[in-house]
Amino acid sequence: MSIEAERDYWRTLLEVTNAVVTQRDVAALRAAIAPNVHRIVPHDHLNVFLFDQEKVGAFVIDPSAPAWPNDLAPQIRPDAEPYKSWLAPLDRAVDIDVPNANPAGWEALHAQVLASGVKRICNAPLSTPRRVLGILSLGRLTADPFTRDDLDRVTQVAAQVAIALENALAFEEIAALKEALARENVYLQEEIRGSNRFEEIVGESRALQRILDEIATVAPTDTTVLLLGETGTGKELLARAVHAASDRSKRTLVTVNCTTSPAGLLESEWFGHEKGAFTGAMSQKVGRFELAHQGTLFLDEIGDVPLDLQSKLLRVLQEHEIERLGSTRTIRVDFRLIAATNRNLEEMVGKREFRSDLYYRLNVFPVRIPPLRERREDIPPLVHYFVQRFAKRLRKPIESVSRETMDLLCRWPWPGNVRELQNVIERAVILSRGSVLAVPRAEIETTAPPMSTAVTLEDAEREHILRALAETNWVIGGPKGAAARLGLKRTSLVSTMRRLHIVRPVPEARRPSGVPS
Repeated sequence: MSIEAERDYWRTLLEVTNAVVTQRDVAALRAAIAPNVHRIVPHDHLNVFLFDQEKVGAFVIDPSAPAWPNDLAPQIRPDAEPYKSWLAPLDRAVDIDVPNANPAGWEALHAQVLASGVKRICNAPLSTPRRVLGILSLGRLTADPFTRDDLDRVTQVAAQVAIALENALAFEEIAALKEALARENVYLQEEIRGSNRFEEIVGESRALQRILDEIATVAPTDTTVLLLGETGTGKELLARAVHAASDRSKRTLVTVNCTTSPAGLLESEWFGHEKGAFTGAMSQKVGRFELAHQGTLFLDEIGDVPLDLQSKLLRVLQEHEIERLGSTRTIRVDFRLIAATNRNLEEMVGKREFRSDLYYRLNVFPVRIPPLRERREDIPPLVHYFVQRFAKRLRKPIESVSRETMDLLCRWPWPGNVRELQNVIERAVILSRGSVLAVPRAEIETTAPPMSTAVTLEDAEREHILRALAETNWVIGGPKGAAARLGLKRTSLVSTMRRLHIVRPVPEARRPSGVPS
């Protein structure tokens, strides 16, 4: 090579390097590779393939070459022969005589190359000090081999393309992370602004303690949790408790109510969509499944999901992959699923209203939440909690709840459960004019069950005091006694015990003979 020719080559290589390395956008780099590489080494076709989890994906495919079958790229394994030998020399390109090459190990690709008319291939690894990104592949329709100078030049330009590609991919990843963080912040702000949930779990009933024990057991795992219970029992609150106690607590908890969106829009809510995917899709939208990546996804009212979407949900749970509407790009998602419903899914499966395979996928760790009428001892602490909360918010000087009101509240069947109780207390706080909360009797007595069949306030109060006495071994006074635990004076507790006829049981060893147990 003459001095002038060598000077022209290095000048061209510098121009090509500047043209590709300065491209920070992946799409712009994709468009810049082919015309610039053609200035370095004569060829007819240029393809670039990237490695993704030890598989090959097409990055640049020459439009003049025959289209690749969809099933071809997955068959190319860089860790298998002959690809492994081609990539072994990371610092040089390899010349391949296609018609005379042994097709063993790359039969599908060999047939594709022959069909395209390519007779000579030059493969160069796209290698950086950190990793091998893929392959730069040049093809000639003639049998002219790539010379030693050609191979050296392809190696040099491949090194520059690899640097440019690594930079562009890094910028794309940083941009994606920034966008994901911005989306999470927007979502969390919307959750905070639209929040109308309880700030803590209130209650001391055995049923509630059982539920909390189950949550404490399953939360550290990644197991799917299915919350079953009537409307208003606090399923979302318990879902947040599971998330808060899990290893994903530092990531987002994304909530999707499957009844709030029409069936036609629920798929877009789940998967997101690209601009122009359908009428009204004016911009790209990221779906809730993608937002929940590495966090927790809570699907509320899962029993209301249409049958045609149940199969798509099942596929996501099995494959952990989604595609936005209007896109063919597969997106990996990793989230912990919590589902909730107030419907009988087993009965729906029997009626063919819910897929049995999806039900079995969801029903890994079911948690049944009893209605408030089955844990009435939780009503008094809930009443006091809501009174304090709304009195503070509404700036009402309410200090106590009348015994008559509490008795009425304990007799109420609460078909709306805790949510109904919350709404009743909020309205009562608004209407109260003094320091004692009063709920109009007409609002309670119209549907309250008869006293003979209901649990009264005295029943709930007696149960509450007996539990505290049992936990303190019937020690009433002192800093660790039952009175301190209940927040009462010792004299007040003794007086209440007399009124409720609470007497410490006589131990079996001290029981006089003839006294029945």
